[in-house]
Amino acid sequence: MQIDLNTPDGLTLDAVRQLLASASDDEHTQLRVTKDGIAYISSGVVGGTDIGDLLFRLETWAKGSGYVGRIAASDEVWVMQIYNALKENWPNPPFDYIDVY
Repeated sequence: MQIDLNTPDGLTLDAVRQLLASASDDEHTQLRVTKDGIAYISSGVVGGTDIGDLLFRLETWAKGSGYVGRIAASDEVWVMQIYNALKENWPNPPFDYIDVY
């Protein structure tokens, strides 16, 4: 699952909800946005690893922390926080690392 931030209807609350739900909380994850405007959740490759093609990334979410998966996707406040982080930082983030807290 990914979100194309270039399309007018790409970034929606429902798209963010689906993106969060599509990831497993059984491993470390990180929401990343490529320079081409594709938002996705990376599993396994997190932190400052392999960031050459990224415009920005959010903090790494530790395995078992509840930031991804179906339960996370059902938390309207959390979905809105991620939606706002994407909306406010695409296409001109102030930094390449964004903290949503």
